[in-house]
Amino acid sequence: MLPTRRGYVRVTDEERQLLGQPPDQITVKYLREKYPAIKDFISGSGSSDDSEKPVTPHSNEASQTPEEMLEDAYQRLRQELADEILSQVKEMSSQAFERLVIELLVKMGYGGTLKDAGRAVGQSGDGGIDGIIKEDRLGLDTIYLQAKRYTDQAVGRPAIQAFVGALQGVRARKGIFITTTRFAAPAIEYAGNIDTKVVLIDGPQLAEYMIDFNLGVTKMNSFEVKRIDSDYFEQV
Repeated sequence: MLPTRRGYVRVTDEERQLLGQPPDQITVKYLREKYPAIKDFISGSGSSDDSEKPVTPHSNEASQTPEEMLEDAYQRLRQELADEILSQVKEMSSQAFERLVIELLVKMGYGGTLKDAGRAVGQSGDGGIDGIIKEDRLGLDTIYLQAKRYTDQAVGRPAIQAFVGALQGVRARKGIFITTTRFAAPAIEYAGNIDTKVVLIDGPQLAEYMIDFNLGVTKMNSFEVKRIDSDYFEQV
């Protein structure tokens, strides 16, 4: 069967013949002997032990439209890229990671120019704050940053509490805590229950943002999918 559009398939002539005289059971061995061209689509076709087993299609590809298959392939490539980005970021130094965070926020529209944001980093000193960045180009408000480059450990509630304490020490109302790993459940719950606005960005979300805003990645190919313009053909 050949997929045409969502929910529809087209039966081939060979499949019509099979339906007219169906065997007791359709096995890998049966399809190999009767339809040699189909063996590439059969799961485990290279193993003789599976020759008497009923056919198992690969996932749900047989019922997918070409557009759905393209979307699935894109999502797989994006996930592989995100995993690779996160692996590279975890190998960076803490200072390089802090610079990456600033550059990402500038690409997202915060802080004005990268030059301005670069001057802001380090002016906060120590005390649980790694950087300061303008919320907008005019600098009407300020966002304080905490960047933790971990390899495996989760960020717990104490780290968020310390960051909030540092924010209160400079009378700040907003903060962003970014890590390369993940946040423990108590940390997420705590950040959601306090008056100070603290945004938590974990490793997977960081990688997604880097892809979306083209930081540390380069475009290889671009595919444009088109469909028929029914309005055009109805008017001609």
